Amino acid sequence: MELTERQWQLFDFVKQMHGDQKRRYSGEPYYIHLLSVADKVSQYESGFHEMEIALCHDLVEDTHCSLADLSDQLIRLGYDVNQDAKILNGVADLTDVYTHDKYPTLNRSQRKELEAMRVIQSKPFSQTVKYADILDNLNSILLHDKGFARIYLNEVNRYIWKIDKGNAQLYKECCQAVDDAFAKLEMQNVN
Repeated sequence: MELTERQWQLFDFVKQMHGDQKRRYSGEPYYIHLLSVADKVSQYESGFHEMEIALCHDLVEDTHCSLADLSDQLIRLGYDVNQDAKILNGVADLTDVYTHDKYPTLNRSQRKELEAMRVIQSKPFSQTVKYADILDNLNSILLHDKGFARIYLNEVNRYIWKIDKGNAQLYKECCQAVDDAFAKLEMQNVN
């Protein structure tokens, strides 16, 4: 994967915002996940700034950075208003809204059901990034935590078959990985 100088500057900002966060199972710096998702997306990018969205997809959800903060940074880096809007729309599409902090009376299953309905409405370029995110998360979870993998697969299964507007090749790869994971865990996939 090759990043432009501006994308590297954006990555530096994102890396700083994520600080010392680590990947749950590997203990690697969190930004490794962001680079992995961006790398996967780079093979399928369609000009809607999927690379930038991939680098920033967990920024608002997992840090103190707001969409307004991200917008300020994008403009400082030279992204124009239209580019800024596309990136922000993509990041907003991929940011969980129904979090435990905001909806403490809902259990995880209820929150994930609401998230599934929201993700189904996401833009095609956001869906492309979501496929890459699912692939990277699924690989890590399957390797390290088969118990949680069952939960994660059931959550993904709520929406994966309905978010088919992104890159067709990456969607096919993602769906195959979900099917393979169900088989590996000997679970029934009801899609």
